[in-house]
Amino acid sequence: MTDAMKAVVLARFGGADAFELRDVSVPRVESRQVRVRVHATAVNPLDFQIRRGDYADYVPLPAIIGHDISGVVEEVGSHVTEFRVGDAVYYTPRIFGGPGSYAEQHVADVDLVGRKPENLTHLEAASLTLVGGTVWEALVTRTQLIVGETILIHAGAGGVGTIAIQVAKAMGARVITTAKAADHEFVRSLGADAAIDFTSTDYVEAVAEMTRGKGVDVVFDTIGGETLTRSPLTLADFGRLVTIVDIAHPQNLIEAWGRNATYHFVFTRQNREKLEALTTLVERGLVKPIIGATLPLARMSEAHELLENRKLYALRGKVAIDVAGETVALPPRIS
Repeated sequence: MTDAMKAVVLARFGGADAFELRDVSVPRVESRQVRVRVHATAVNPLDFQIRRGDYADYVPLPAIIGHDISGVVEEVGSHVTEFRVGDAVYYTPRIFGGPGSYAEQHVADVDLVGRKPENLTHLEAASLTLVGGTVWEALVTRTQLIVGETILIHAGAGGVGTIAIQVAKAMGARVITTAKAADHEFVRSLGADAAIDFTSTDYVEAVAEMTRGKGVDVVFDTIGGETLTRSPLTLADFGRLVTIVDIAHPQNLIEAWGRNATYHFVFTRQNREKLEALTTLVERGLVKPIIGATLPLARMSEAHELLENRKLYALRGKVAIDVAGETVALPPRIS
């Protein structure tokens, strides 16, 4: 083992050029930890929010950020029995609790770590950990979606939406999603029963028509802002709304109140149990991560720019990072 590794370090808060590729020390392994050789990671909106300073109070600089890991165990602590050297694993590092995934190696508490699904590549597995845990928390733990219910998933072609559609379908729900017209065939291929072009259609009116005025049982909001404000208008009586987006401004909840709606605000807490549940769905062929772009670790700034400006590209699913290689696959720019 070498004492140094390559890592993308956030040197200051700001634009995508705030990252620096540096040699840094490899953390030592405590008794209930594992050291993982990172094969792949991925980029999330949370990452660029942290980079630009939205959570400055929680991230001492310089920092290694990043919230998805798939790799191979290279060292286990003295009290670790769950994994051995050579095991393929995937997980989300502890958010705001230490170094993240933008590095060649990572040390994690063993309770966070799950066995990588055998039918996924490292790039695919790294594209699942944070979004998969978030979707599981939102649909299973919080809203407790059940067979036969109808769910509206916003931004179905995005990194979270692509997984949410598949998990909701696996749970036996009827899935309505919003997506650009060019993505309708794609979201239907993931399991969506109906798609609404949010660029040309009022989704509130469309949902009312599709549900014959009853409304949906659950709304999964991945956008926030005006989308979160108007989403209660689509709910059935006693419906549930779950959002994964910070609320920058007060919400007028009169519509939600009139429907006796329940609100859930999800900031996912990762653990092995969620990963094992996702692994089961993946290995049964019910869920598959969607990768829309891949870049090497040294091009992290470009990866951030791509995700942050995804409306300029035909980007579906996640932006993945090939830490152990040099894979480059970019989506076409929308003319």
